[in-house]
Amino acid sequence: MSDTTSEDLKPSIPVGISACLMGQKVRFDSGHKRSVYCLKVLSECFDFKPFCPEVAIGLGTPREPIRLVGEPEAPRALGTRNAELDVTDKLADYGQMIAENHKELCGYILMKGSPSCGMERVKIYHQNGIPNTAGSGIFAAEIMKHNPALPVEEEARLNDAVLRENFITRVFAYYKFKQEVEAEPTLHNVLQYHSRVKYQLMAHSYEGYRELGRYLAQDAPQLPLEEVMQHYLLTLMNHLKSRANRKSHTNAMMHIMGYMKRDLDTETKQDLLQAIDQYRTNQVHLAVPITLLKHYLKRHGNEYIRSQAYLDPYPHELGLRNYI
Repeated sequence: MSDTTSEDLKPSIPVGISACLMGQKVRFDSGHKRSVYCLKVLSECFDFKPFCPEVAIGLGTPREPIRLVGEPEAPRALGTRNAELDVTDKLADYGQMIAENHKELCGYILMKGSPSCGMERVKIYHQNGIPNTAGSGIFAAEIMKHNPALPVEEEARLNDAVLRENFITRVFAYYKFKQEVEAEPTLHNVLQYHSRVKYQLMAHSYEGYRELGRYLAQDAPQLPLEEVMQHYLLTLMNHLKSRANRKSHTNAMMHIMGYMKRDLDTETKQDLLQAIDQYRTNQVHLAVPITLLKHYLKRHGNEYIRSQAYLDPYPHELGLRNYI
């Protein structure tokens, strides 16, 4: 996998997004929640597809606000002033329709706290108006239910550098799977894809790295291809949700460095080991050892190790590894 250039930042990856985050005045008060990061940064590589489920089901702007009421397992979306306004089924049906009719989406960014679009921790109230517990918005729950492998995140959580990097990593991994496997589905292409994401997966979950390796070697050859692809993608995405940390990144980098151990002189090895250890001990950000590692891989690495998605999981212009 070659280094990413600025050309790769052109909008290409279809990602769903709550319309209010795009600056559309679709909220109950005719306002919006415009996300500067989404519009100014992520729009360079994501082709955003905005949806507002509340407007789509016929609620106007401005409108009576809705909230989640009832049991945590099956709350209802009711009007805050008129409890007879119940739009639960309409929101759920719309969510299912979007999930089934927009298979091209490679991720989804949702509005925090929304009774329709909130990913998690949305307030659920008792019938008397007292807060009860928290859950997911009705529309968001359907999106996640009908495409459990789809990378989903709330816009507010993108302010966290680790969560931001994790989500974008998953979107690009999902997109590459659609390009490299779904576009031409064969077991060989699944295996080729896996060979390129092995160390990326290791950095997030060593257990997942071993689990998927065993599955592809032992089970996959005897199973229907469609089943293998679905199982592989869902398992991969679930393991990539685990947040890579300094210990797991260090482990992945040491494994990659091992491919050059016979070709590097002692001084170069020490430079690399020092940079990796400085990262491990929180003295530098991940970009420092990764840049050095890539520099020497260009000279001494073989095609297999240079093709690892871990080295370039997304356009380096995003600068995500400068903050983790």
